Amino acid sequence: MGAPTKRERAESGNSQKALVTGCAGFIGSTLTDRLLADGFEVIGIDRFSDYYDRELKEENLAAAMQHPEFTLIEADIVEMDCFPAVDYVFHLAAQAGVRASWGRSFDIYTRDNIQATQRLLDFYATDVGASSKLKRFVYSSSSSVYGDVPLPMHEELMLQPVSPYGVSKLAAEHLCYLYWKNYGVPTVSLRYFTVYGPRQRPDMGINKFVRAIRAGDPITIYGDGSQTRDFTYIDDAVEANVAAALAAPLSGKPAFLGETFNIGGGNRISVRDLIAAIEGATGKTARIEYADEQKGDVQDTWAAAAKAEQGLGWSAKVRIHEGLRRYVAWIDGGL
Repeated sequence: MGAPTKRERAESGNSQKALVTGCAGFIGSTLTDRLLADGFEVIGIDRFSDYYDRELKEENLAAAMQHPEFTLIEADIVEMDCFPAVDYVFHLAAQAGVRASWGRSFDIYTRDNIQATQRLLDFYATDVGASSKLKRFVYSSSSSVYGDVPLPMHEELMLQPVSPYGVSKLAAEHLCYLYWKNYGVPTVSLRYFTVYGPRQRPDMGINKFVRAIRAGDPITIYGDGSQTRDFTYIDDAVEANVAAALAAPLSGKPAFLGETFNIGGGNRISVRDLIAAIEGATGKTARIEYADEQKGDVQDTWAAAAKAEQGLGWSAKVRIHEGLRRYVAWIDGGL
C-alpha cells in the first residue's frame, strides 16, 4: 500500500503543509527533501538570485521537482503581496556572504535579509486565515551576529556583529522577536555555525578547499590559519529546523517561542587543522597561499548548544572528520 495522497491526508486531518523560502539553496533544498520524505506537502519560494549559478540551484531542486507534493514559486519575497496558508514556515531565503556585504552591496542585504523577513512576518501576523493556521515560523540566522566575543558563544552574550551581513541577520532576529511579542507569531530563530556538506555554496571555505586540494590547485588562507570555526554538518542543521518546528511546549508553556538557539556542531577546529583533515579525507596534499585577514571575519566561533538541547531536544551528531568523509564521497560521486 502506497503513501496516502494529499487529498487523503487532508480528509484525515493529518495533512501538514510547509513553506520553505530559499528552497533552492544549500540548506533550503536539503530541508525541502527531508520534509517531503517525512510526508509534508512543501511549497518552496526562491528568486534564484545571481549570487551563484542558477544551474547549481536547479540541481539542488532536481529531486523535489519530481515529487508530487512539491510546488515551486519563483518569486521575490519583497515583491509578493500574499503567501500561502501553511502549518510551518521555514525562512531560509537571504543574501549570504560576510565579505560581500560591504559598501553599496549592503542595499541587497537590507532588502533580502531584513525587508523580506518583515514582509513574511507581517503577513503571517495580520492575515487571519494564514495566522490562524500557522504553528511555527523558523528563521535561519547566523553566528555572525556575535562578532568577537568570549568563547563559547552563548545566547545571553551581548551581540556585536563585525560585518554588515551580521547586522542584517541580527536585525531580522529582532523582527522575529517583536512579531512574537506583539502579534503572537510563533517564531524560533536558529543561529547556524558554519554549515557544510553536500550542496554547499561554491563560495564557502570547505567547498573551495576540498575541490582545490583534489584538483591540485592552490588554496588561500586569510590570516595565519590559527583562527577557529565551529562546523555543523548539513544533516544536523536540517534536523534542528525540524526540531524547532515540531518541539512541544515544556510543561504546557511555549518557552521556546520568540527565542533564539545556537545550532553548532561542537566541531571547533583551526583552519590549519581543517586543511590537514581534508588532506586526510582526500589523500592529497594542499598547496597553501596566505593572504591578509579580511574585514568582517571573526577570529573564532564556538557554539554553546545547551539551550537547543534543553529547549528543542536537539544536539549535533556528525563530527567533523566523519562529515568531511561524507562530503568528499559525495563530491566524488557527483563528478
